[in-house]
Amino acid sequence: MTLTETLLASLPSYGLLLLALVVGISCLGAPLPASIVMMLMGALAAAGDFTLAYVIAVALASAVAGDQIGYMLGRLAGQRLVPIVSREPARRKAIERAQHEMDARGTVAVFLTRWLLSPLGPYLNLLAGASGFSWARFTLAGLLGEIVWVGLYTGLGAAFSESVTEIAEISGSISGFLAAGAVAAFLGFKLLRALRSKD
Repeated sequence: MTLTETLLASLPSYGLLLLALVVGISCLGAPLPASIVMMLMGALAAAGDFTLAYVIAVALASAVAGDQIGYMLGRLAGQRLVPIVSREPARRKAIERAQHEMDARGTVAVFLTRWLLSPLGPYLNLLAGASGFSWARFTLAGLLGEIVWVGLYTGLGAAFSESVTEIAEISGSISGFLAAGAVAAFLGFKLLRALRSKD
């Protein structure tokens, strides 16, 4: 029995507690099937085993808490690492550029990595904290994105409770594909820029 199968089999017994743990820990970067768990909890709520409002509230609170912990870890680690790294002028410029990018586009990036590019979310949480990105902007964008993520997956589970496993497999593949595409595009952009700067 795989970890996913074990978690899904345990949901009827441990429900909201297990939902909270899986969603919160997945937002810290652990490879747990949070989207599938939310879908199944939505399906169980549709069947009358849980209250849908409680499922949504627990999943949302856990997701936001996981994001906040990731951000704070980045903030604490960044405060120690950034002064050491920025002693070298070239690295100092790179850090300043990264800070500018986070300030200019960070809010949209935080929002999209909560739901559309969710595999990248935990890493962006750390980057946002380490770069000193505004906590208020991070929290607002993160909350809005998590509302979309939680609402989408619990809603799909509730609406299509009879086909929840098939939907979960399809949506997991799409999310992974989009995240891989985003990473490939970013790395390609950086490589292209590096090659142009050598000319």
